[in-house]
Amino acid sequence: MSRSGADLALSLLGGFRTLVDAAITELSRRGFDDVRPVHDFAMRAIAAGADTASELGRSLSISKQSAARTIAVLQERGYVSREPDPRDARRKRLQVTELGLEVLHTGEEIFDGLREQWSQKIGAGAFETFETHLTSLVGAQPVRFDTPGWMARDLGSRLE
Repeated sequence: MSRSGADLALSLLGGFRTLVDAAITELSRRGFDDVRPVHDFAMRAIAAGADTASELGRSLSISKQSAARTIAVLQERGYVSREPDPRDARRKRLQVTELGLEVLHTGEEIFDGLREQWSQKIGAGAFETFETHLTSLVGAQPVRFDTPGWMARDLGSRLE
């Protein structure tokens, strides 16, 4: 059976969606029922240094207004905070809170478990070969933090 390039792209996207949906379901089961994929992208960008709405917007390839809405949601839920900048008292810097770090670490544990489930499903050797081939095709760092931006430039209505 011959498949098209579009079928391959949809299968890869389906794999991503399957993993993300399972992770979100498990996060909810573990008490984090208010976390969405974009929240993970945003918290990772903030942890990596995007400590203002403008910087977060650039990092995620979304508008400053969308970044501000994301920040407001994350603050309301206790995942990020604004702290005074030690170098400039007029400036407030974003930081991921302990709760936010707990969500990120819990999500990583869940993804490790999902990876293991996939490995068991097709066999460890076949899965290792799959990962090796996939890495050779997409690179060792296939996704940047700005990934949400390439699908839709204004994510504001989908952040909550």
